[in-house]
Amino acid sequence: MRRENLIQHELIGLKAEVIEGSNPDLVGRKGVIVDETRNTITLSENEELKIIPKKEVTFSITLPQGEKVKVKGRKLVVRPENRVKKFR
Repeated sequence: MRRENLIQHELIGLKAEVIEGSNPDLVGRKGVIVDETRNTITLSENEELKIIPKKEVTFSITLPQGEKVKVKGRKLVVRPENRVKKFR
């Protein structure tokens, strides 16, 4: 997994933080991605689940090797299984 092909991969298990958003209450939310739907990403931090609407935010996603990648949520608004298949 690299910066260039991040959106082609499964995101569950990666660390993410909301770094920009139209709703200021969402900015700063962070955790491990535990679920993804077409329109949302669910983050888990300290056993608390936070559902984040993709379309409204920009994420900083940490790759397994530690590199942080900025991703506009609207680029992820697609069913995850279709997004992964599309690039295979």
